Amino acid sequence: MMWLLDSLLAGWLLSLMSGPLGSFIVWRRMAYFGDTLAHSALLGITLGFVFEVQLNVAIVLCAVFVALILASLQRQHFIPSDTLLGLMAHTTLAAGLVTLSLVDNVRIDINAYLFGDLLAVDRHDLITMAIGSALVLLALSRMWKGLLAASVSEELAQVEGYQVARLRLLFMVLLAVVIAGAMKLVGVLLITALLIIPAAAARPFSYGPKQMAALATIISMLAVAMGLGLSYYFDTPAGPSIVLTSALFFLLSQSGYRLFKQ
Repeated sequence: MMWLLDSLLAGWLLSLMSGPLGSFIVWRRMAYFGDTLAHSALLGITLGFVFEVQLNVAIVLCAVFVALILASLQRQHFIPSDTLLGLMAHTTLAAGLVTLSLVDNVRIDINAYLFGDLLAVDRHDLITMAIGSALVLLALSRMWKGLLAASVSEELAQVEGYQVARLRLLFMVLLAVVIAGAMKLVGVLLITALLIIPAAAARPFSYGPKQMAALATIISMLAVAMGLGLSYYFDTPAGPSIVLTSALFFLLSQSGYRLFKQ
């Protein structure tokens, strides 16, 4: 049962990061951007195995590299942002799968990275995620006002003296770190769902940004605990079980909000 406890702790550490970050993703309408970074993580996994680099490092480096490319390409106005994000997301995913098929001496359980794996979390991952959570929360606390101002209006944020481009890039880096941490628990395909669903569930009952971030964190923690319990009891994949539990909280929050408003 220790492996289940390790997974629970890892999920809660992830919730500490995903709650505030997911709130910003919802506010800034960046769900497609999160999907693009998540899909690029598979390419990072493949390159990590090929070049014998620690996987979390490879994932973060690849995601940050893709984020830099996106930040650069979004400055041009020839291709709409949603088209560009879709192009990058599926190109990096396809590149990862093709590269993986071309390497003969590497065998990877691709399902473990696509959908998550309870048994993949170990004590080393817990230590890494604990350090990552502390760094992400520290960075967010220092960037909070600037990111919040930019979420309302980037033009007004620039007038107020915030370096919007720098804040956007730092936010991308933080998102890449969280994606790397979430890989083993929920998998590549469901990371963005774990980021945005708890935040969306918290939104109707929040009266301010900090309250929404805190409530999203609590909902995410509850979803992780219940999802892992269901996964263990019914022998289902951990990632999809957690995301479905998060979706249940979202449905309950929407129903409860409508009843409360009546």
